[in-house]
Amino acid sequence: MHPGSLCCSSLAYRQGTRRSSRLAIRAPRRSRCQHDFGSETLTVRRLFFFLLVVTGALAAFWFHETRWPVRSAQDPPQSLMVAPGSGVRDVGRQLRDLGLVRHTEIFRALVVSRGDTGRLRAGEYELTGSMSLDDIVTKLAKGDVVRRTITFPEGSDIEAMARLAAALGIAMEDFLKAARNPAPIRDLDPAAPDLEGYLFPDTYDLTRRADPAADLVARMVKRFREVIAPELPRIQASGMSLREVVTLAAVVELETARPDERPRIAAVFRNRVKKRMPLQTDPTVIYALKKAGGYDGNIRRSDLDVDSPYNTYRFPGLPPGPIASPGRAAIRAVLQPADVRDLYFVSRNDGSHHFSENLAAHNRAVTQYQRNRGALVASPAVDPTAMLSPFAAPTPTAAPTPTAIPTRTGTPPPPVPSPSAPPVKPGPG
Repeated sequence: MHPGSLCCSSLAYRQGTRRSSRLAIRAPRRSRCQHDFGSETLTVRRLFFFLLVVTGALAAFWFHETRWPVRSAQDPPQSLMVAPGSGVRDVGRQLRDLGLVRHTEIFRALVVSRGDTGRLRAGEYELTGSMSLDDIVTKLAKGDVVRRTITFPEGSDIEAMARLAAALGIAMEDFLKAARNPAPIRDLDPAAPDLEGYLFPDTYDLTRRADPAADLVARMVKRFREVIAPELPRIQASGMSLREVVTLAAVVELETARPDERPRIAAVFRNRVKKRMPLQTDPTVIYALKKAGGYDGNIRRSDLDVDSPYNTYRFPGLPPGPIASPGRAAIRAVLQPADVRDLYFVSRNDGSHHFSENLAAHNRAVTQYQRNRGALVASPAVDPTAMLSPFAAPTPTAAPTPTAIPTRTGTPPPPVPSPSAPPVKPGPG
């Protein structure tokens, strides 16, 4: 081989080696598709992180608005009055005005998300400072309203009911005005001059409305209708009008507090009506005196002559109308009286009564049970409500002359009449 060709071969080899080395260490080029995929992955990661931050911020905002109280626990309770027919937006605006929610739309969104749309109850609510918006919605959906109640005892008349209502913030004049309007009962008792006897004695919720007295009276009449409805067939079969039944039931209610005695006392009065005997019952005289403005808590013998159609000592038969509101048991007692021939009864001074069929037996019972009433007056064991029945005419005994005859209205029994004071004899003879 020629020496020159050897040099050329060596040179070519060295150049080829260097080219191979450069090719060996050169990094491979990425394709266009690989470059685009990497960029998209980075964008998705950034977007995901952004959405995560936004979601967290919204969750924190939602939690803050719905679970965090707007006011402090030391703030006084706020009263919320939800009127019937109010919408979610109406309630939201009320809450905003009271400072209990920052955004009305948040309240609406919460109600919708909980599925409570259409379930918010009307009424008065007391919302404390520690309550969150979620707590408020829960309270409204449950109908956890403020319960202010009033209880009318059985045997209360309109005046007494008005005084009870006034003690709980309802104007007495407003209650009397509503109770003296007979329109709500006109279809049942066309002769009613007012609602005496038709305001059913029960416990009622007091509502905050534009006219709370009218609302309360309307609900009392509604309750009476509910109670009397199942009794209407018996009333028709009794031969008595609804007005007569309620009138007599009111007298029975005021004559005894013992449920077991009501049917028998009702029988006494019905028997006397059939015989055209005067009822001679003190509660009717008391009512007459109240209407005349002359009742001071006692009945005097002169009061038995008061010129009033409610005075059953002077006028036979039933009084012209109810003297109070009877309860259900008294009404049923009148419709289902005991099967007895009794015409009289006298107090045993223990809350119960002794019944008699004739005047002679009645006078003996009066002597037996009323002989020592003067001594019983001072005894602390005597029930002050255990008074003489209107039929319990005391027989003459040696005792101081009284200033009043005993009543059933809560005053302690006075001394027994002196021989100079003739006994009141119920019925003829």
